[in-house]
Amino acid sequence: MINLSTGAFYERSTSQIGTLRAKAESLQQQIGTGERLERSSDDPVAAARLRMLARNERISTVDTRNSELAEADLTLTDETLGSIADVVVRVRELAVQAASSTLSDAQRSVIGTEVASLRDNLVLLANSRNISGHALLGGQASGAAYADNGNGIEFVGSGALTPVEIGEGQSVMPGLTGPEVFEFDTANGATDLFAVLGNFAAALSAGGDAAAQASSAVLSDLDAGLEKVTTAQTVIGSRLNWVDLMSERREINSERVADERTQVGGADIAVAMSRLQETLTVLEASQASFVRLANLSLFSMLR
Repeated sequence: MINLSTGAFYERSTSQIGTLRAKAESLQQQIGTGERLERSSDDPVAAARLRMLARNERISTVDTRNSELAEADLTLTDETLGSIADVVVRVRELAVQAASSTLSDAQRSVIGTEVASLRDNLVLLANSRNISGHALLGGQASGAAYADNGNGIEFVGSGALTPVEIGEGQSVMPGLTGPEVFEFDTANGATDLFAVLGNFAAALSAGGDAAAQASSAVLSDLDAGLEKVTTAQTVIGSRLNWVDLMSERREINSERVADERTQVGGADIAVAMSRLQETLTVLEASQASFVRLANLSLFSMLR
């Protein structure tokens, strides 16, 4: 009977001190991590909500990465379109200059050489690469967007792009394909900027009255081509705005999720510190009481 009482005392004291130490450690962890829950069983409902919020955050991370890639491609496309427009504007200036009746065939031939050079620059721009190394205007093709087939410059890319998911079930096309930029209709039928510049350069090199006439006639084609490029710039600009809008909404949603996560599973640091101090005080008192009681002469006699 005496031994049982002594054993019960030690067991009860050890259990009480162990419980207080575990509580102190839990409170210390809450203060260190800022999280209230250590395991799902602490609050199953809150734990389930936190898991859902964590999934949303992981999805948001993927959407953010997709948006960044789409924005990079769209920005490069916008810059390329600006350079293409500059080329067309320069060729138009040269066409106006070449249409002057005061120019000689030799002078028009020099202009023709520059137009041919600008056409080569246009091909380089058409084959610009994105950050992944793919042709910016080549669609899903891994190689070049345009190539010289011996009779002219032709589109060798694919005619489709894969939309990119940017969150909330929304997607965006990360660019344009070559035909959407370079091909357009004229009074004489369908054509593209490569053919227009190539034919114009050849006419200027040939000289004669046909060169002057070609210089005047090409202006309407260049205007139509420039309008197509300008329209493409507008499309890309609207897509960039859409990506920006979705990014702003995602940032707002991320802040909301962070606030909810704090409310659901976050620890109140001030309260936790107060409880920790209280627990440590009780633990210290319990340990001191245990030592005193264990050393009582009565205890010694009972043992």
